[in-house]
Amino acid sequence: MFNLENYSPDFKKNTEHLKEELSHLRTGRANAAILDSVLIEAYGSKMNLRGVASITVPDPKTITIEPWDKTVLKDIEKAIIASNIGLNPVNDGKVIRLVMPPMTEEFRRELLKVVNQKLEASRIALRQLRDSIREGIAKEEKAKSINEDQRFSFQEKLDKMVQEQNNLLKQIAEEKEKEIMTI
Repeated sequence: MFNLENYSPDFKKNTEHLKEELSHLRTGRANAAILDSVLIEAYGSKMNLRGVASITVPDPKTITIEPWDKTVLKDIEKAIIASNIGLNPVNDGKVIRLVMPPMTEEFRRELLKVVNQKLEASRIALRQLRDSIREGIAKEEKAKSINEDQRFSFQEKLDKMVQEQNNLLKQIAEEKEKEIMTI
């Protein structure tokens, strides 16, 4: 028997993906998540920064990175510069400090465009998921597993689920926009 609840993890995955994508955007506040994509060349292989150092946010404008092995300080510094996240590392021999520069109005507007692009990509993925589920409903009806009334009922429930998901995606993007525009 066809069950829409089987698709809940797919909806959740779409939401989590948008949250993850937006967490990497640099706002005026220090956020350790912007370093998640930084890979450093250490011990003969590429490693995630969290794998070789402790990352803390002591105040809203600063991120500190303290490597467990001080010999990788230079490698961390190079990786941050190469990652193009727009932050200049300050190496004092023990820790690396990243000071968040004040954001210009122009940069904020550019970030809003990126937020909207990522929101639209999530909405497109949601529409594709909806279309795929609708095809599944139609196949079930053709296979005589469900009747026409059940098909309409499933489609109505699906439309409600998609609408709720769209509202959730919009809410997540609006929260990020507020964060970006807060000075």
